[in-house]
Amino acid sequence: MKEVILSLLTGMIVGFLFALLRLPIPAPPALAGIMGIVGIYLGMKVFQWIAPLLK
Repeated sequence: MKEVILSLLTGMIVGFLFALLRLPIPAPPALAGIMGIVGIYLGMKVFQWIAPLLK
């Protein structure tokens, strides 16, 4: 949980700095892009769940 909170805090700081400097945020602006990132994460989690069964 600590890792998730630190990641969120880091993302908020980076987002704030990008807005302060009037730069485009380094994230996909569309829902499809965000869902792609979520899909990659879920794929990794599924692999971690299945990998021990394949050994």
